[in-house]
Amino acid sequence: MATVRAVPALRTVISAWKRQGFTIGFVPTMGALHDGHLALVREAARRADRVVASVFVNPAQFAAHEDLGSYPRNEARDAELLAGAGCALMYAPAVEEMYPDGATTTISVGAPAEGLEGAFRPQMFGGVALVVAKLLNQVQPEVAVFGEKDYQQLIVVRRMVRDLDIPTEIVGSPTIRDDHGLALSSRNAYLSEDQLEVARRLNGVLAGAGVEAAAGGSLPGIEAAAHEALLRAGFSHVDYVAVRRAEDLGAFEAGAVDGPARILAAAWLGKTRLIDNMAIQP
Repeated sequence: MATVRAVPALRTVISAWKRQGFTIGFVPTMGALHDGHLALVREAARRADRVVASVFVNPAQFAAHEDLGSYPRNEARDAELLAGAGCALMYAPAVEEMYPDGATTTISVGAPAEGLEGAFRPQMFGGVALVVAKLLNQVQPEVAVFGEKDYQQLIVVRRMVRDLDIPTEIVGSPTIRDDHGLALSSRNAYLSEDQLEVARRLNGVLAGAGVEAAAGGSLPGIEAAAHEALLRAGFSHVDYVAVRRAEDLGAFEAGAVDGPARILAAAWLGKTRLIDNMAIQP
């Protein structure tokens, strides 16, 4: 597996592949890779002839008080894992390559980025939309694969690609979980053993609430009960538990599920913030 760090070198490789008739699959990551990321690479490899994965910790999506400086980084290990999963090219640009001096362009996605993560991390989705738009323009893939663990991000990217007429198919890949049901995340590395025990209760609370929602229960009551259940389970703070329409994350106006839905949550263990979500089919 080759590694490139600059747009001209990336485009040289991509152009050569396309001249040979190869299709391109793309997986954007921030590194600190785990089996969830590798599942995305394997999914891209099933859909395209050559897979490119980016490794770039995007400063545009971090607020000043967040963990940009401490976010786990191990590029050598990432490269080894990507190669083993069938990735053909790792794109690992520097910040200066992605955001040259004088760059001023921003992207505002609108409704899909509002609420949920957008309410608690208001800078995030503008930064995500900008970096993903740049990466798709640089790689020019036929297909790009994103994990469903970051479900709102997936919806935001799909909306942006439609609105900007970017000719890339956006594919969502199911969340990969450990043996206890905890969604794999690079930030799980921050957790102590005691915190991991608590974290592994998150998926159970969401699953139980999802069953109640699928049965037609009142969503405000279900959300409030799940919020309290997470606190009782040992989470130090809960940002939200919400049941939303799966297609666009809009609220159910009737206060009960009447179509495909997702239950989403964000909760804290000490200084570590975890997110998760699950599908609900009434």
